[in-house]
Amino acid sequence: MTTSTDRPRWRRDVSVFLTGQTFSLLGSMLVQYAILWHLALETRSGAVMAVYAAVGFLPQAVVSVFGGVWADRLDRRALIIGADATIAATTLGLALLLLSGYDDLWLLYVAAAIRSAGAGIQTPAVGALLPQIVPTDKLMRVNGINATIQSAMMLVAPALAAGLYAWASIEAIFFVDVVTALMGIGLLLLVPVPRLVRPDQVAGVRGYLADLVGGVRYVATTPFVRWVLAMWGIVFVLIVAPSFLTPLMVVRTFGEEVWKLTANELAFSIGMTLGGVVVAWWGGLRNRVHTVVLTTALFAVLNVGLGLSTNMWVFFGFMFLIGLGVPFFSTPTMTVLQEKVEPERQGRVFGFVGIVMAVAMPLGMAVFGPLADRFTIQSLLVAAGVALMLVVVAGVALPSGRRAMAEAAVPESADVSPLTDEPARQG
Repeated sequence: MTTSTDRPRWRRDVSVFLTGQTFSLLGSMLVQYAILWHLALETRSGAVMAVYAAVGFLPQAVVSVFGGVWADRLDRRALIIGADATIAATTLGLALLLLSGYDDLWLLYVAAAIRSAGAGIQTPAVGALLPQIVPTDKLMRVNGINATIQSAMMLVAPALAAGLYAWASIEAIFFVDVVTALMGIGLLLLVPVPRLVRPDQVAGVRGYLADLVGGVRYVATTPFVRWVLAMWGIVFVLIVAPSFLTPLMVVRTFGEEVWKLTANELAFSIGMTLGGVVVAWWGGLRNRVHTVVLTTALFAVLNVGLGLSTNMWVFFGFMFLIGLGVPFFSTPTMTVLQEKVEPERQGRVFGFVGIVMAVAMPLGMAVFGPLADRFTIQSLLVAAGVALMLVVVAGVALPSGRRAMAEAAVPESADVSPLTDEPARQG
């Protein structure tokens, strides 16, 4: 456990790190929206959206198996920089190919797959690096601030993407992504990251395989980590995957205007931004898992409301409320893993987080994508919400769920204000 005294310049380091990640994230979001809208407008096909989700997430699942081990064995900062540079080079190549007249659909799929593989390296490295530069007692609030920044970028990115897509071209968005990636890399180079010393680390292939097996065994034999990852995966299958179809629902139900697609994303992003502000200021419930369970139940109710909405503005209202709840789910989930998992295992655990995210999304889309071409998206959203509520009830009723909530309790002194050493206001 590290304290503010151990890292007197932690605020400066965190500020620079988060600024660099913000630039990188902005570019990635611009590309994500541009490709998503391009496919929705050009194909109007749920099957195409499902393929895009698969190639955009499955490579991350495969690479995360190795990326988590690398994050526990190698320089985490170097891994993040290498992943960012590879993604930027891929995006630049795609832009040049499109400008040369090559516009086949498979090019977008290949680029999405490479970007996904880069995320498989980057995600566990970022999740494990943050506790190295942030005092342990500040993690929840710094994660809340990070969630707020990410939400704010989700607020800015759709509007900026819509402007660039309408007034320039999709290639222009790709060039912006390259520039923001380089800015992120430059800022990350300014952050000193202490090297993680592992006396148990063994060099060579045998040591690498031992770390891989050890990570799998740790996740498989730790009930608390299993429960958290299971809840994370279920939410991605039943909430995130169907929400991936909301742009298609907007096009089919409310019209093809780009501003409507933008409004859909903005409603969600404004909600996320406000939710992140609340989490950063308040800090959430002292028991992290209580927050996760309550928010998951709220997601189930809101998803049903989303599916029952027949008015566009009511639909956007439910998108806002779902966005508002996202930081109350993701921030305590990440924080409790950072608090409970030993530093030398965090890379591998966050690698499994990446695997769950990457597998759950295409798994959900493999079901909901083809169904969206046979049934209304509204009916799928309602069904997903009802299923999630049943999962919440079962998860709380099972002994493993009760144990997870008990293990997530933190001592009174564990959470303090990020600006002072006074105890934080808690709910």
